[in-house]
Amino acid sequence: MVTLEYFTEDDFEQLMAWIPSPAFCLQWGGPGFSYPLTKEQLAAYLQGANQENAQKYIFKAVNQTTEEVIGHISLRDVDREQGFAVAGKVLVGADNARGKGYGTQMMTNLLQFAFDTLALDKINLLVLDFNTSAITCYKKVGFQEENYLHKARKNGEEYWSLIEMGITKSEWEARRSH
Repeated sequence: MVTLEYFTEDDFEQLMAWIPSPAFCLQWGGPGFSYPLTKEQLAAYLQGANQENAQKYIFKAVNQTTEEVIGHISLRDVDREQGFAVAGKVLVGADNARGKGYGTQMMTNLLQFAFDTLALDKINLLVLDFNTSAITCYKKVGFQEENYLHKARKNGEEYWSLIEMGITKSEWEARRSH
């Protein structure tokens, strides 16, 4: 079982170790981060997060059996008035944790936090169209494809496209009741 705990400065080194290349950094962090990931970038990312009425919440994922930190996930652009936020920075970083369903557990926990704790109504996310394992994970917890953003990211001379996905609280609750 995986739980989410607030990401802190103590977690910087672990996250930096999980980002092995410029392309991976762009996939994980988007254009807001550059490789190599630094403590300064992560300190700026963490600024203002995880406080009462924050606009972003940043978590580490912890395997409760081993107490090992295995991943990272965030919720940004939290708009309580509109009932909206964006999930992102999803990473099962520990090699020995990949392919075991932890991403699904992480996303489930994040949605539970967003809908039950923050009382939001809709969560969106962006995923690269070639990241089939992530797309499968997001669909498994109820996200639906809503929009296709052609050539939305540039990696060197190559362009990557994004899929925007979303889930509403009512869709989430309907899935949980089955």
